[in-house]
Amino acid sequence: MEMLKLYDFLPSGNGYKIRLLLTQIGMPFERVEVNILTKETQTAEFLSKNPNGKIPVLEIESGKYLAESNAIMIYLSEGTEFLPYDRFLRAQVLRWLFFEQNSHEPFIATSRFLISILGKTEEYKEVIEQKREPGYAALRIMENHLTSHYFFVGKRYTIADMGLFAYTHVANEGGFDLTQFPAIQAWIERVKAQPGYISITEVGSGE
Repeated sequence: MEMLKLYDFLPSGNGYKIRLLLTQIGMPFERVEVNILTKETQTAEFLSKNPNGKIPVLEIESGKYLAESNAIMIYLSEGTEFLPYDRFLRAQVLRWLFFEQNSHEPFIATSRFLISILGKTEEYKEVIEQKREPGYAALRIMENHLTSHYFFVGKRYTIADMGLFAYTHVANEGGFDLTQFPAIQAWIERVKAQPGYISITEVGSGE
């Protein structure tokens, strides 16, 4: 069986989700850095792997590619402890992953990108300001849930936690103050305590 190949941009939370999952599963992979800042995702070669021109992309075998971070997580976690077998619990995992991409990532991740990765806080000041309240709204939903739940689904750590953790734990890099969310802060520490945890800047079990 061919080794998995992950096309990734190290600062990306979406890429981090996959590195974290692969490392916690204990599955070796080859990582290929793709610099989105120099438009390496817009080359003809990369677009042949993902016509949407975004990372991460997982090459499962030669010529077989899967894009979209949460779809990749579902694929990789099938049959593991990180994706429930129970039909309702599995749907709950999907619910939180959809929430992450629709109500969380566009505000929290994008703010971090503009402020901490591009370093263009002033240039995008108005855009960042528009993302502030929707971002805090997403954090409040998470805080309310975590006030009475140890993890997001089924009392155990799943890819729902990985998906939401990726950008939440670095939300301060996008100008969001997490000190007002004690349940989120406690959950972040629980995620960091999981076996095989790696930080967002670590490559993980890849080469």
